[in-house]
Amino acid sequence: MNTKTLALGLCLALATTAGAQNKQGGISAEMLQNIEKTQKATTTADKALFNALASNKIDDLAKNFGNNRYTNDHFSVETAKQSIHNQKSSGRCWMFSSFNVLRSDFAHNHGDSVVVDFSHVYLFFFDQLEKANLMLQGVIDNAKKPIDDQRVQFFFKNPLNDGGTFCGAADLAPKYGLVPMSVQPETFSAENTSKISSLISTKLREFGLELRKMVADGKKVAAINQRKTEMLGTVYHMLSITMGEPVKEFTYQFRNKDGKAVGEPRRFTPKSFYDEVVGHPLEGTFIMVMNDPRRPYHKTYEVEYDRHVYDGQNWKYLNLPVEDIAKLAIASLKDGKKMYSSYDVGKQLDRASGYLDTENFDYGSLFSTSFNKMNKAERIATFDSGSTHAMTLTAVDLDKDGNPIKWKVENSWGANNGVNGCLIMTNRWFNEYMFRLVVDKKYVPETLLKEFDQKPLMVMPEDPLFGQDD
Repeated sequence: MNTKTLALGLCLALATTAGAQNKQGGISAEMLQNIEKTQKATTTADKALFNALASNKIDDLAKNFGNNRYTNDHFSVETAKQSIHNQKSSGRCWMFSSFNVLRSDFAHNHGDSVVVDFSHVYLFFFDQLEKANLMLQGVIDNAKKPIDDQRVQFFFKNPLNDGGTFCGAADLAPKYGLVPMSVQPETFSAENTSKISSLISTKLREFGLELRKMVADGKKVAAINQRKTEMLGTVYHMLSITMGEPVKEFTYQFRNKDGKAVGEPRRFTPKSFYDEVVGHPLEGTFIMVMNDPRRPYHKTYEVEYDRHVYDGQNWKYLNLPVEDIAKLAIASLKDGKKMYSSYDVGKQLDRASGYLDTENFDYGSLFSTSFNKMNKAERIATFDSGSTHAMTLTAVDLDKDGNPIKWKVENSWGANNGVNGCLIMTNRWFNEYMFRLVVDKKYVPETLLKEFDQKPLMVMPEDPLFGQDD
C-alpha cells in the first residue's frame, strides 16, 4: 500500500468516526456544554455533601429519621415462632420459605409438641439435576429453531439457576422426598452456589450445542435420549462431590421444641419421611395469587417454562388487587397458618432495624430530585421493580376495623438479621412491593377458586415480573 492510499484510508476512517460521534441523538460538545450549564454553582453545602457521599453509604445519609412511627413489634395476629435459618450466599430463599411453611404445618398439626427441620441441600441437589434436565430437554424440543431464536436463547442464556417458587417445592418434595437437616447438613457449595452453578452452566451450554447437532444430523430419538442421560450423569457427579450424595435411608428420632426425644428412633427413606411429615401431595392444595397491576385482575395466567421439573407444573397464578390478597393472608394467619410470599425486598429496606417502609429513605432530598414518579405498574414494566425474594408471612397487626397496619415475615438471612431473623413491613410498603402469595385453598372464597380454575392465559418467562425468587 502506497503513502497516498494509506493517507486516504486514514482520512476516510477519521471522517467515519467523526460522523458516528456527531450522529443525531448522541452527546455532542454543544450538548455537553448545555448539560454543564444546568449545574448550579458549587456551594459550601455542595462540597460538604460530596465529602459525605464520598465517604459514607448513601443509605446512611438518606435515612429519614423522622419516619420512625412504625418501629414497634406488636402484632394482633401472629403464628407460632420457629427457628430461623440462613440461606447464606445462595438463591434458595424459595426453598427456605417453602420449608418454613411445611415445618410450621407439621408442628401445627402436632400441637407444637413435635418439630422438625428439613435438609435444604438434599432437595437442592435434585432441584439442580431437574433444572439441568429441563434445559437439555428444552434444547432438544427447540433444536430445529435457529440459535438466535428467543426460546433457544432462553435456555442457553440461563441454563441453571438456584432461584424458584413454591411450585418447585410442590413438584420436587413429593417426587424425591424430604430428609431432616441433621441427616444431610449443608455444604460450602450449597451455601455458596455461584461457582458450581457457573461450572455446570458451562457444561450444559456445551451439551446443548452437541444435542442440537445430533438433532440436525438426524440422530434417532433413542440415541439422543441416551446421550442426554450420560450428560446428566456428569451433572450428577459434579453435584455429588459438592453437595454430597443424596441420602437414601436413615434413622431418625423426632424431638420437641426443647430438644427432648419424642418416641423411638425409626428407619426412613426420604419418601417415607415425606409421607410421615407432610402426608399428601402438595399440588392441588394451594393457589398462588399475584398482584400485577399491568394486567386485568381476576384472570389466571401461566408462565411458560417457569418450572423446576420438565414434567412438572408451570407456575400458574390468579391476578388480584392487593386488598384481596391481604384478606386471604389475614384469614390464613388467624388460623395459625404461615404462607409463602415474595417481595421486592431491596426497596426501602432498613437493614439495621429490619423494617420496611416506603419512607425509610429520602433519596430525593439527598440528590435534589424525586424518585416517586412511577406507580407499581410502571415500575414493573420498566424493570425497576419485581419479585426478588421469598419470605414466610407469619403475622399481621390489625386496627379496630380489621384493616392491616403492618406485617411480619420470617426471613432466611439468619437469626441475627433484622428483628430476630424477621422483617417487619408497613402496610403501605406491602401494597407497593408485595407480589406473590401461596395460600391454602381452604382460606380462598369459592368465587376466587373458580377464577383460578379458568383456562389460563400464557405469558412468556422473559416478562419483567416473572423472574424466580432468590
